[in-house]
Amino acid sequence: MLFDQELIPGLVTRDELVTPVEEAELIAHITTLNLTPFRFQGFTGKRLTTSFGLAYDFEAGRITRAEPIPEWLDPLRRRAADFAGLPSGDLVQALVIRYNPGAGIGWHRDRPQFGQVVGISLGAPATLAFRQRTATGFKRVKLPLSPRSAYHLAGEARLTWEHGISAHDALRFSITFRSVGAHIDTAVTQAKG
Repeated sequence: MLFDQELIPGLVTRDELVTPVEEAELIAHITTLNLTPFRFQGFTGKRLTTSFGLAYDFEAGRITRAEPIPEWLDPLRRRAADFAGLPSGDLVQALVIRYNPGAGIGWHRDRPQFGQVVGISLGAPATLAFRQRTATGFKRVKLPLSPRSAYHLAGEARLTWEHGISAHDALRFSITFRSVGAHIDTAVTQAKG
């Protein structure tokens, strides 16, 4: 993967956003969290998650407040924001995920209430697949996610492409930071503070 490589408009990647030592420290913090199975409209996924700052309630279809982003995530949030060209305060949500062997994530776009997305991959490598509907099917792009790498979704990559990760047989973690979308209501904007 090239430094700051743009594979599709709005998708930028970077290897080694964190060092191996920082990766080990982040994983150690994640293992202390009370992660719960992902739930979506009565379905329970194999991946374990928790949100900080803001969370998305899939049953109610809205953003809710969550515990504040912890101090141990602040340096990573600043680095992720710098990579994305954003003020760190714009990244108001942190989603922490543990992908146990056999876990993946199906085709989706991040909820429209959220804006830009910065993901950091930890542990085992994976492949982040993208697809965009065309008149004759789908355009597809595959992005290898090496340990400690990051990706930034904005513009077309964020709004018109779906993405997903196939189930794999190794332990992997991710930390995803999100900004809120421009159309977010006042109550959620106040939840940022």
